[in-house]
Amino acid sequence: MEQFNNTTTLIGMKDKNITLNKALKHKTHIELIATLDYQPPKCKYCKGIQIKYDFQKPSKIPFIQIAGFPSLIRLKKRRFQCKACRKVTVAETSLVKKNCQISEIVRRNIAQLLLNREALTHIASKLAISTSTVYRKLKQFQFKEDYTNLPQVLSWDEFSYQKGKLSFIAQDYNTKKIITILDNRRQTSIRNHFFKYSKEARNKVKVVTMDMSGNYMPLIKLLFPNAKIVLDRFHIVQHMSRAMNQTRVQIMKQFDKKSLEYRALKYYWKLIQKDSRNLSPNAFYSRTFRETLTPRECLNTVFNLVPKLKDYYDLYQLLLFHLQEKNSELFFGLIHEVLPSLNHTFKTALNTFIRYKTYIINAMELPYSNAKLEATNKLIKDIKRNAFGYRNFDNFKKRIFLALNIKKEKTKFVSSRV
Repeated sequence: MEQFNNTTTLIGMKDKNITLNKALKHKTHIELIATLDYQPPKCKYCKGIQIKYDFQKPSKIPFIQIAGFPSLIRLKKRRFQCKACRKVTVAETSLVKKNCQISEIVRRNIAQLLLNREALTHIASKLAISTSTVYRKLKQFQFKEDYTNLPQVLSWDEFSYQKGKLSFIAQDYNTKKIITILDNRRQTSIRNHFFKYSKEARNKVKVVTMDMSGNYMPLIKLLFPNAKIVLDRFHIVQHMSRAMNQTRVQIMKQFDKKSLEYRALKYYWKLIQKDSRNLSPNAFYSRTFRETLTPRECLNTVFNLVPKLKDYYDLYQLLLFHLQEKNSELFFGLIHEVLPSLNHTFKTALNTFIRYKTYIINAMELPYSNAKLEATNKLIKDIKRNAFGYRNFDNFKKRIFLALNIKKEKTKFVSSRV
């Protein structure tokens, strides 16, 4: 614990050669009048003796907030003149770098705020500096990729960079550290990047989690020969859910828009899509059927009106059950049994499952998914939304690495008791 003995140390002005002369409070900010003076050192040019000359014109230095107001320091720096070579030098301080007007404590605050998901303009407004200053600080950050090592479990996905443009991202499943971000998702770019790693590093990858995009699968087999491909279970459920919803819409369009069947299929689609084991037991008043029903009773009423939908609903619920119970034999056995009698929508979805059978079985047997990377993509969307988009991909990439790859220290505050 450090003890503060004076006001200048308390506000972060640690240079003992700075004397605080006056503090002026304006309507919008606080202005500190200070001088920088000390005994002259030897001349840095000829090592001669220097004498005190005069004070330089006051420098306007942005500083941290004081009592909730932006502040600036008008600092007069002492000038020294050498007796021998007659050259004049200016006093230097740790408060601000030579030939700079932004204090070091403000620069540290910029770096700290860049770790958050704030826009550059918001950071500049908060610290009462220009956006260009924050941008120059961002440009100073450099991130070097380590091409000697890869994690055993890798997650792949893409995210939207600009309208119509998708970028590629790879993340360590266990540590959630971002391995790489590429400005496009072309196979050539991904292959060229991962070929920078040694063959030994790529052979260490045991599992790669991904969505149901078929473009990546041959590439993963090429890059990581020892890796098992695990499809994300959410995307498997999403395929079944879309097939069920499209089937409902197809059947609904066969009825007149004013008919009871049409209105029942239109208004209670959420109950049809929901897992039957999660249906609420609480009753509600149905304006469509003009009576009080539980969700299960409402579904039974819908299926009595439209018996054709009942078979597809039972199939959808059985597939969900076998997937959640991780029973791959019953899951694919049911698919092969009912496939010939289904409509085109369900056949397309289930044929996709048969084509990716090995990877879906891996998803059932292994405890891995793309959930952590999807959460990372949500944070990336927050960064992009707060900044109203990025024109420069390198700046966007640096913000992502700063926000997600740098671990921030947790500060524990002592709460007062009421």
